[in-house]
Amino acid sequence: MPIIHRRALLGAAAAALPGAALAQAPAPAPAGSWPARPVRVIVPFVPAGTTDIAARILANRLQQRLGQPFPVENRAGAGGNIGSDVVAKAEPDGYTFLMQTVSSGAINYALYAGQIPYKPEDLANIGLLIRVPNVIFVHPGLPVRSMAELVALAKKRPGELNIGSSGAGTSLHMTGELLKLEAGVQLTHVPFRGAGPMLAEIMAGRVEVGVDNLPSAIGHIRDGRLRALAVTTATRSAALPDVPTTAEAGFPGVEATGWFGLQGPARTPRPIVEKLGAEINAIVAEEETWAKLADLGGMKPDLVPGGGTSPAAFETFVAAEVKKWAEVVRRSGAKVD
Repeated sequence: MPIIHRRALLGAAAAALPGAALAQAPAPAPAGSWPARPVRVIVPFVPAGTTDIAARILANRLQQRLGQPFPVENRAGAGGNIGSDVVAKAEPDGYTFLMQTVSSGAINYALYAGQIPYKPEDLANIGLLIRVPNVIFVHPGLPVRSMAELVALAKKRPGELNIGSSGAGTSLHMTGELLKLEAGVQLTHVPFRGAGPMLAEIMAGRVEVGVDNLPSAIGHIRDGRLRALAVTTATRSAALPDVPTTAEAGFPGVEATGWFGLQGPARTPRPIVEKLGAEINAIVAEEETWAKLADLGGMKPDLVPGGGTSPAAFETFVAAEVKKWAEVVRRSGAKVD
């Protein structure tokens, strides 16, 4: 049973939130008068990862459309829990939001059971921005060019190959756990504080294997600094059409899709939630904006008929993801302490 050791999660969260105030009842905030000042967007991971990239694309368009700055603030730590907790405990006045992910928004509730400092009901669901494949890759110096060759090498060298992720509890970590279960191999998980540090170590050859969301890895794959072996979606990515899916590579159980959407404090006034949700839906429909996201390997949200997103549909989606990943955590035996 794999055990991932983490130090003093609650202590870290407390240290990151000096003097955090309890959420107060929201003041009246008609949607027509919002936003009247800058709106911060918390990213619960370090810069340069997919969460950060997606947040900055969204924040830029929201600023242009709504006429107020949407500054992005990175609050990394504890697998995304610290930044998420910042938003869960923020004043629910429509001026603090969270770029949420499958890890901190779904997986962590099971992985950090009893330790996570917030609950699903502490966050209001606004809208899904993008879904992305995860991609499994290796350093080009590793003598493997397919998933089958990677598994064969791992069986010859049990426990010797390291597999990096952007942190314990991320969908990238859990994709690695699914691979170990499906292929029957021993790989040593090495969690990093975000995609940037993990990618740097793999490109330097100090970690052999990695799993990342496609948007933050695709540039390095295209320039040959990483060798992609498979994407973890049911169909191939249009951004990497020559890379097979895990099912095509012989491992159909290794299927995982990352997602990124906006959440806010639970009692954010509903008119603001609906207005911001409608803005996100309009932004994902923009041809120019979506071209940027698609080039990174993104897949459009399809939560409502005809495609797109809404607060209600995103809420249903998140609830299903929480249930799904709780079962994956149970099967893999992954824990934090």
